[in-house]
Amino acid sequence: MSDAAERQPLLAPTTSQSLLVPTLPPQNPNQVSGAKLYWILAAVWTAVFLGALDGTIVATLQQPIGDYFQQSHIASYLGTSYLLSICCFTPLYGRLSDILGRKGAMLLALTLFTTGTLLSGIAPSMKALIAAQAIAGMGGGGVMTVSSIVVTDLIPLRNRGLMQGAANVLFGAGAGLGGPLGGYISDNFGWRSAFLVQVPFLVVSAILVTIHVNIVLPKAPLTLIQKFKKIDWLGSLTLVLFVSSLLAGFSLKATEDLAWGDVRVWGPLSFSGLALSSFIFVEAKISPEPVMPMRLLLSRTPLAASLTYFFGSVVSFSTLYNVPLYFMAVRLQTASQAGLHLVPNSIALSIGSVGAGWIMRKTGKYWLLTVASTCLSLFGSILIAFWDRKRTSEGEFWFDITFNGLGFASMLTSTLIGIIACVAREDMAVATGITYLFRTTGQVLGVSLSGTIFQAVLVAKLREMMPGPNSEETIKAIRHDAGLVRSLEGAQREAAVSSFAQALKVVFICQASLAVLTVVCALPIEERPLP
Repeated sequence: MSDAAERQPLLAPTTSQSLLVPTLPPQNPNQVSGAKLYWILAAVWTAVFLGALDGTIVATLQQPIGDYFQQSHIASYLGTSYLLSICCFTPLYGRLSDILGRKGAMLLALTLFTTGTLLSGIAPSMKALIAAQAIAGMGGGGVMTVSSIVVTDLIPLRNRGLMQGAANVLFGAGAGLGGPLGGYISDNFGWRSAFLVQVPFLVVSAILVTIHVNIVLPKAPLTLIQKFKKIDWLGSLTLVLFVSSLLAGFSLKATEDLAWGDVRVWGPLSFSGLALSSFIFVEAKISPEPVMPMRLLLSRTPLAASLTYFFGSVVSFSTLYNVPLYFMAVRLQTASQAGLHLVPNSIALSIGSVGAGWIMRKTGKYWLLTVASTCLSLFGSILIAFWDRKRTSEGEFWFDITFNGLGFASMLTSTLIGIIACVAREDMAVATGITYLFRTTGQVLGVSLSGTIFQAVLVAKLREMMPGPNSEETIKAIRHDAGLVRSLEGAQREAAVSSFAQALKVVFICQASLAVLTVVCALPIEERPLP
C-alpha cells in the first residue's frame, strides 16, 4: 500500500458549518403564520357563531312564524327539525373531514347551511320552512365539528384549550343572543330578515375557507369515487333512523297530547330501539370505517367524556328553551323581554370558555377543572329549580342562570381537550365527531324531552285548575301560544300562570337531576399531560 493511501482518512472531513448546523426535523406542513391563522379562525368561527345562533333564534321566532302561516300547532317542529338534522349529520363530518379533506368537508357544510338558511328566509309555507331548517341543520352540525378539527390540526395541544375556549365564546354568544336578537329583528324587520341577514356572512366565510384552509393530511390521494366508497353509508342511515324515530315519538307525545299507548307514540319509539341495535351492529361488525368506532367509544375516557357532553347538553338546552318560556308565561313578559334573560347566560358562557382555556394553558391539567365545571352547572340548576314567582327576587332571576352557563362552557372546553389528549392522532377527527354527536343528541333531547314533560304536567294542571265553560278552548290556545296568557283575565289568568309555573318547576327539577349525572360521568375521565 502506498504512503498516499495510508494517509487517506477513513472518515470524510467535517466542516465547521456541518458541526454548527444540526439536522432539523421535518417542518410541520400545517404550520401557519399568525396572520394566516387569524384568517382561518375568522372563516370557521363566523360559521360557528351563526350555527349556534340558528339553534336558539327559532325559539323566539316560533310564535310570529306560527301566526304568519296560521299554523301555530306545528311551530315547535321548526326548532326540532334543525336540531334533529344537526344531531343526525354531525357524526358524519369527522370521517368526511378525513376523506374529503378539511376544506372539502367545511365547504360542504357551509353550502348546506347557507342553502337551508336562504330557503328559510323565502319559504312559502310552514312545511317548506321546516324542511329548509332541516337542510340548514345538515350543514350546521358539520360547521361545528370541522371547525374544531381544524383548530386541532393547527394549534399545539397545550394551547388548544384556550383556542377552543375562544370558539365556545362565539358558540355561547350565538346561542345566548339568538333569543333576544331574533325577537328584535322580528319586531322591527319581520321574521324572514332573521334568516336572510345571515346569508352574506356565510358566503364570506365560504370564500375565506376556500382561500386559506389548506390543511395537509398524511394520506395518499384518493379519487372521488374512492372517497365516497369510504363513507359509512349504512351506519349513517341507521343512525338517522334511530335519532329521528326517537324524537318523532317524543315530539308527537308533546305536541299532539297523545297517550303513551297511542301507536303514533310507541310505534316510533319501538322502531328507534330496533334502529339503535342495527346501528351498533353495523358499526361493530360491518363498516370498515365506521362513523362511531366501537373500540374508541368503549374506551374509558372517550366514553366518559361523551356521556358528560350528552347530559350536560341536555341540561343546558333545556334551560335555554324553558327559561324564556318561564318569563313569558309565568312572569308575563314579552318575547323580547324574555329573551333578554338569556344574555347573562351568554356572557357566562364566554367567561367560562376562555377561563377554562387559560387555566389549562397555565396548569397543563383538565380533570379537576372538568369536575368543578359540572358541579358549577349542577349548582345553577338547583338555583333555577327553586325559583318562585312570588318570593324570588328580581336579581336572582337574572343572576342564577349564570352558574349554568359558566359550568357548561368550561366543561365543553376541558372535556374536548381531555378526549383529544387520550386518543391517537389518527383518531382525533373521528373522536371529535363522536363528542359532537353526543353533544347535539343531548341538545335536541333536552328540547324534546323537556317539552314532553312540560306539556304532560301543564295539560293535567290546566284541566284541574282552569275555570269557565270555554276552558278546553282556552287550554288548547295557550298550550300552542304561551304569549296568550297575558291576554287572560281574573281567575283564568291565575290558573294559567300557576299551571305554567308548576309544570316548569317539574322540568327544572328534572334538569337538576340530570346535572347530577353529568358530575358522575365526568369523574372517570383520565388525566393526561398536555405537552
